[in-house]
Formats: sequence, structure tokens, C-alpha cells
Amino acid sequence: MTALDAPDLLAQERAEVAARVEAMQADLGTLHDSTAGSNLDDEHDPEGPTIAFERAQMESVLEQAITHLAEIDAATERVASGTYGVCERCQRDINEPRLAALPSTRYCVECATIVQNPD
Repeated sequence: MTALDAPDLLAQERAEVAARVEAMQADLGTLHDSTAGSNLDDEHDPEGPTIAFERAQMESVLEQAITHLAEIDAATERVASGTYGVCERCQRDINEPRLAALPSTRYCVECATIVQNPD
């Protein structure tokens, strides 16, 4: 992947993630609407997870997808500013296989490992 491919790849990824966010928001709204005013005690349901657990899980996945959208937007800004593909930590080029796998990445492999595991 080259920097020339980045805008198209990021736009495609953004469209996919945005559609996923929209679907998750709709699903979460449906879950909320279907349980609003309900006095069900599902805390002791032996059949599966509670409604509160499902709602929390859906909200967490939605939050991750929204964060991913912000990362894609930041990568798009880096393309526009000419800094796309440059590690924000060490200022070296990020290798193309990493950019192809994670187009919105801000770090090279080495720095990503350090950032994720600072200890």
C-alpha cells in the first residue's frame, strides 16, 4: 500500500465502520425501547446473560467503533498534512504491511508495542 492508496482505503474503512456504528446504535435503541418500563428481574435467569450485561456489552462495542471512527478521521488528517505513514513516537516510516493491515495506525510495530505495554 502506498500513501496514494491511503485516502481510498481510509474512506472505505470509514464507510464500513460508520455503517456498523449506525446499526449498533439502532440495535441499542431497540434493546432500550424493548426493556423500558419493564419490571423484569433477569438477574437470576439461568438461561443466559442479563439484559444489563447485554446492554453494557453493546455499549462497549459501540464505544470502540466510535473511537475507531475518530482514529480513521485522524489518519485522514495525517494524509492531508503529509504525515501519514510516519510513526508519531519515533518519526520513522511505518512499514507498508502494517499500514495495509491497520490503515489508521499512528505507530510503527516497535512503538505500538511500547505504547501498549509501557512497563
